[in-house]
Amino acid sequence: MRLILTAGLILSVLIAQADGGGGRKDRIGKINGEDIYGYVTDAGTDKPLKDVTITAILLSRKEKITVTGITGEFGMDELKPGTYKLVFEKDGFKKVIKEKVTVKPNTSIQVNVEMADKDYDVGLSPFRFMEMRK
Repeated sequence: MRLILTAGLILSVLIAQADGGGGRKDRIGKINGEDIYGYVTDAGTDKPLKDVTITAILLSRKEKITVTGITGEFGMDELKPGTYKLVFEKDGFKKVIKEKVTVKPNTSIQVNVEMADKDYDVGLSPFRFMEMRK
């Protein structure tokens, strides 16, 4: 398991160096033969987001789960043809759902996503409307 993680990290670094370090959102074509690929960035900073979990759902069934790399890139291969819902999740960020992502045989589709920080709604404080009395 440790060898696989190390190999994945080395591969991510090599991809980042080939891209000039920032991950290119304008890349056309497949990344290593994926059916769906793309990049996830922080909407506020436009920086790549690593460790975003992406779930591909087909007919209400989870088909594949992957995680973004250090440059925000992800890819999913060997998906059955069909229309998927992609769910992007990361702690501290609002969940993003992409509906109707269609996978066709021998084609690939690029899906780039921006994720926004969660807005924590703390509600109204009961002390906010109290009058100060002397």
